[in-house]
Amino acid sequence: MNFHNQTAIYLQIAEYIGEQILVQNWKPEDKVPSIRELAVQLEVNPNTVQRTYDFLQTREVIYTKRGLGYFVTPAAEQNYLDWRRETFIQNELPIFFKQMRLLRMDFDELEKRYEALLAQ
Repeated sequence: MNFHNQTAIYLQIAEYIGEQILVQNWKPEDKVPSIRELAVQLEVNPNTVQRTYDFLQTREVIYTKRGLGYFVTPAAEQNYLDWRRETFIQNELPIFFKQMRLLRMDFDELEKRYEALLAQ
């Protein structure tokens, strides 16, 4: 995993886990890697993965079964999407709109480019 400086590592790991859920690699009620397993896989400190798991638990994306580990919640996909959409709307969309305004782009041009991208 390639980390970037703009976002905290634990949030980047949360996005990675969310992507695994969205592409159905991890389905509801699947066991997720242990903290140590994921830390080794991603080459990060186990405390960082613990922080990620705590964060995702508060958003009901994963849950813990005492003595068994962490599992994907039945509503994980929707809960993850809700969190990411809100994050996108609050943090990324204002920057995007500012760039559109500065570059004098309108929504018609954006829609054409989006449709072309989807057609690929």
